[in-house]
Amino acid sequence: MERRNFFGSSLSAGLMQGTPEPQIDREYQSGGTGGVSYQTPLIIERKQAGKPHAGKVFAAIQPHCDDIPIFAGGLVLKLIDEGYTGYLITLSNDSLAGTGPTFGDIVLKNEQDTFEVGRRLKCKESIFLNYPNHNMDAWPIVEIRARLIFLFRVLRVDTVIVYDPSSLYERNPDHTVGARAVETAFWMASSPWDYPEHFRAGLTPHGPKDAYYFARGPQIVNRVVDIGDYMDAKVHANLANVTQGPAGKNGAMLKARLAAQGKRLPLLGNDDETANRNYAKYFALSRDRVRGKQHGLQYAEVYHYVSRDESPVDEYVARNAVAL
Repeated sequence: MERRNFFGSSLSAGLMQGTPEPQIDREYQSGGTGGVSYQTPLIIERKQAGKPHAGKVFAAIQPHCDDIPIFAGGLVLKLIDEGYTGYLITLSNDSLAGTGPTFGDIVLKNEQDTFEVGRRLKCKESIFLNYPNHNMDAWPIVEIRARLIFLFRVLRVDTVIVYDPSSLYERNPDHTVGARAVETAFWMASSPWDYPEHFRAGLTPHGPKDAYYFARGPQIVNRVVDIGDYMDAKVHANLANVTQGPAGKNGAMLKARLAAQGKRLPLLGNDDETANRNYAKYFALSRDRVRGKQHGLQYAEVYHYVSRDESPVDEYVARNAVAL
């Protein structure tokens, strides 16, 4: 007999007749062969009026300077619009992506781009951990996790936005290692037993309550975020990544290349600013239009959303306890 089924049967047997039976299994359901299958409904998350998230804090965590603006720029803008305070945390030093005569030049330009991306996304601060680009898998994950736990506690982070630690066919080690470090820091930050030296400095246990995981490849999608109201601002943020981003100045370069061939693309307009903006919106960020169309929206970002497990006992008590 499965332990969880035994627990459910024992508890329900002791209830008085007419008392509602506790619902123990909410996220997992037994399969026909005795295994367990993951059950998750698809939710479309739309813009909420007012500031329903006032006082909350999120950390948008990226291994490289173009990850958050590409995959989660709309969500970041939406959450801040709804009251969140946002921090942009970049894990690597971005030394191996972009154009420049030296590694140091590329690092500097990517860092400057990231500061501007954070400003355009309306984040309160941009933070850099400076791990070696494309080599984060050679770094102890426990060291990365420890630094993240410290940041979660000192910033009082409620929500994280990061690559999906369970996505398939991810080739970049910085993506996978960073996501795994965040996933483990997610729950350990709220433990009073992990890194108690933090408490000597006045911190208290505090960990995120939920996470939005994005991916380049296949993943379980249970949250579709409507970013129609934020698409133009997302484009504007991506244009700040001129050193390595897929938007940057690519529109102007395509326009010039076509002109040298005696051609023009009406979509790119008559000036470089329009060319860059439209190139980013219709080509570099085309996935947002495709995903939006799949769900009856103009533009959308997709995520696997997870929240910290809640005790079924606490939930049942809250709903059914009566006064003595």
